[in-house]
Formats: sequence, C-alpha cells, structure tokens
Amino acid sequence: MLVFGLLEPVVFGLILFAAAGTFDYWQAWVFLVLFAVTGWIPSIYLMRTNPAAMERRRRGGPGAETRRAQKIVMASAWLSLAAMLAVSGLGHRFGWSSVPTVICVIGDVLVVVGLSVMMLVVIQNSHAAATVRVEADQPLISTGLYGLVRHPMYTGNVILLIGIPLALGSYWGLLFVISGVAILAFRIRDEESLLSAELAGYPEYTQKVRYRLVPAVW
Repeated sequence: MLVFGLLEPVVFGLILFAAAGTFDYWQAWVFLVLFAVTGWIPSIYLMRTNPAAMERRRRGGPGAETRRAQKIVMASAWLSLAAMLAVSGLGHRFGWSSVPTVICVIGDVLVVVGLSVMMLVVIQNSHAAATVRVEADQPLISTGLYGLVRHPMYTGNVILLIGIPLALGSYWGLLFVISGVAILAFRIRDEESLLSAELAGYPEYTQKVRYRLVPAVW
C-alpha cells in the first residue's frame, strides 16, 4: 500500500519536471512531499484500523467504474488534472506567472486541507469508495461532514484542485479548476441518481442536507 501511495507523486513529478524542463522547481518539490506525506499518514492509520475502507479507496480510476458515464467522467478528471500539472510546469519554464511565495504557501495549505478532508471522509464513512457503487450492507451516513454537504469527498477534491496550481506557482493552472468542478458536478448528478434508487433513506437525506458540494452555494 505504501508503494502504491508513491505511484501518484511519482507520476505527478514526471509530468511536472518534464514540462518545467528542470528539477530546479522548489514549488513542485514541496507540493510532491506534502502530497505524499498527507496521503501516507491517514493511509497507515486506515491500514491498521480499517483495511477494508483503504482497499475501497485504492480501487479507482476509469477501469474500476461500472457505469459508462462514470468511466468517461474519471478519464476526463485524470486528463484535466494532468493538463493542470503540465500547464503549471510549462508556466514555470516560460515564466507565465509571477506568484509570490506566500501564495504558494497558501496553495500548499489548501492541498493539505483538501487531502485531509478527503481522508476524514473515509474515516467517517468506511463505504466511501473511489468508484460509484452501492454495496449490499452500506449504511446511510448523515453526520459529521455529511451533515454539511452530501458529497464532502468532492468538496475536499475541489479544495485540492484550487491548491495545486497555487502551490506550483501558476495562475494559469487555475483554469483547469473550472473543468475539474464541471466534471465533479456531472459525476455528482449521476451518482445521486444511483444513490436515490439503491441506498435506503437517501431521498429523505437530500431533503435534510440541501447542498451537494459547497454549503449555501450548491
């Protein structure tokens, strides 16, 4: 599992440094270390306390989805993220943005907060899988972060998406936050149709918790 946890930072690093054309890119190094460490710590905790939840999070990506719409959504999400990283790296190479260090640090904080929210969701809801599905014994969770929004995992994802380009010193990378949020919105609508049909009590839960992604917004 720890080796698997290295896969994403390594792939991200390959994209970033190839686009930047140099390893002299401190913002990328800080981002990669924070991304890896923030993912490892809760993963180790889940491995010891709830390995089944960790396994559900590990099985992700377009190939793991069972619904055709979600396969397209996940492929688009990964392409959008790769484009964000590539554009941020190219921005470093060609000096497209002049981002103050304090903004980069704020971006790093958002990355940590976003990842932490996503892992906290898994701790609160062990059935929070990386794919859209409903299991036979899956309970409806309506407390904790689920009492604020119906999809707190994706809320953490949005925070992460905003933080990544800022952490990498790129304003241009923020353009892909728009596509990322649009993809998440489509995923949420398709997922809610499944949950309403197959998860007991979900329609009533949507009346209790009105907002899907951002409190008081949507």
